[in-house]
Amino acid sequence: MLIDEYRRYDAMGLAKLIRTRQVSRDEVLEAACLCIERDDPQLNSIVRTRFERARGEAQGVVPDTPLAGAPTLTKDLLTAIAGEPLAFGSAALAEWTAPADSTLVTRLREAGLSLLGQTATPELGLMGITEPRAFPHPRNPWNIDHSPGGSSGGAAAAVAGGLVPLAMAGDGGGSIRIPASYCGLFGFKPSRGRVPQGPLYDEVWHGAVVEHAVTRSVRDSAALLDAINGMDEGGPYPVPREHGFLAALDRPPGPLRIGVSLGEPLGKPLGTRLDPEVRQAVEGAARTLAGLGHHVEWADPPVDGERLASAYLTLYLGQVCADLAWIARETGVAVGRLAIEPATRAIGRLGRHLPVRDFELAKRDWNTAARAMGEFHCRYDVLLMPVTAAPAPRLGELYPPASQERLMSLLAFPGLPKLALKAGMLKHLARDALARTPYTQLANLTGQPAMSLPFHVTAQGLPVGVQVVGPMGDERRLLALAAQVEAEVQWQRHLPRPAQDG
Repeated sequence: MLIDEYRRYDAMGLAKLIRTRQVSRDEVLEAACLCIERDDPQLNSIVRTRFERARGEAQGVVPDTPLAGAPTLTKDLLTAIAGEPLAFGSAALAEWTAPADSTLVTRLREAGLSLLGQTATPELGLMGITEPRAFPHPRNPWNIDHSPGGSSGGAAAAVAGGLVPLAMAGDGGGSIRIPASYCGLFGFKPSRGRVPQGPLYDEVWHGAVVEHAVTRSVRDSAALLDAINGMDEGGPYPVPREHGFLAALDRPPGPLRIGVSLGEPLGKPLGTRLDPEVRQAVEGAARTLAGLGHHVEWADPPVDGERLASAYLTLYLGQVCADLAWIARETGVAVGRLAIEPATRAIGRLGRHLPVRDFELAKRDWNTAARAMGEFHCRYDVLLMPVTAAPAPRLGELYPPASQERLMSLLAFPGLPKLALKAGMLKHLARDALARTPYTQLANLTGQPAMSLPFHVTAQGLPVGVQVVGPMGDERRLLALAAQVEAEVQWQRHLPRPAQDG
């Protein structure tokens, strides 16, 4: 199989070729490896490969599942492979190896996927860009001077660049949907608890983080969810293994009641300015959905954006502080001596002085937002709004400048972190960290499924996704809607390396 032929297929298309013996499993695997070796030096999407191990593992694959034989990549964050490095994008964990396979990895192997390597992520997955100091920075295949986003930026760059048809990703505040939007891909975040995170973790960020993938086709995402969903032993959520996500694509979703918003309740408190191209994407998506027979009307999400951002960042500070303590315990290096980036260190210091009361009150605000959205979905089946406020930024544009890092270093002085929190530093953090991406955290805090659909390409040639949020547990209807839109818009023809069904 030649590289150009390999690029043309999504994961299910490749698996079908293998099942029907038009190509062999080994031919597909070698084409993927050659493609990565040839093209990733320009994209910087992969931090390490495992070709030889993948070749050995592939010998036991039976081609009887929709994805068997298709290549994929896991993320250098949370998704553990026993005895292999997992650095979380940080120099502090460069020598750390995972003690056991993640349940997710076990299920990927059971589905017959070939795990070829791990993709780049920002340090601890903390940014909406992927520019870690410890690893090369992935580039957006649409324009290599621009970022693919984060924290699943390496995954998105690899898929949009045609290296693999799908790549595993995780979403704790938009980290699947943001890079999917920036890279013209389909990005699906399942409901809280739908995908297991054991055995190394029970829940990550109190359940805000959900694992899944970025893909070129809706059917790949649905087939993957069929393969990986459902609780594992000792997991925190009683979410049984379910089927029918792929089958749901065969049935139109029916006429839906769709609320459309430009996200002002979420962005306005942070000073967000919506790029005209994003407005055009949302309005164009609304017209397309109306043309497909859905009832579409303007309706903002009934939430307090400032309170929501504060709740998100309060939990963010506490979780980073705990993560650094865990890294210190795992590596035997004191927190103060860990090889971490200045921004990470500053966030950890603030989290260390965060009152437990504030942490718990912030968590209660999640429930307030979830109840409000529950009432919203009594009137509307789904919510349509932006993924981000602007197309993909240039590389380096959003990384903290040296002057800001010097200010962060002042938090090392005793008493200053506590004073900074009392002085309202959370509001400043919210504006700095979330002003460009204020629309995605809502679904993480409420637990709802949400997706990015690649609806628009700007005059400058950059993609812009639109976000669709559904009620808790309603993945099938979201996926059916995505398949309906995909058939209408045919977004795969716009990719830098187009795919075909096969």
